[in-house]
Amino acid sequence: MGLDGLIEPIYFLITSIGFVILSFIQYKKTGKTLETIYLSILAIFFTVCFIILNFY
Repeated sequence: MGLDGLIEPIYFLITSIGFVILSFIQYKKTGKTLETIYLSILAIFFTVCFIILNFY
């Protein structure tokens, strides 16, 4: 692993799982707020990036 400009797709998967967990905790704690929607959008975005990097 070096700094050669290559981004491994697994980083996007790990980050998206983290955002899913954070958005679930935020939703349970405060309900549907702007922060919960933001975390959910980030989780979807990183999941889509993972899919694009792996399958295209």
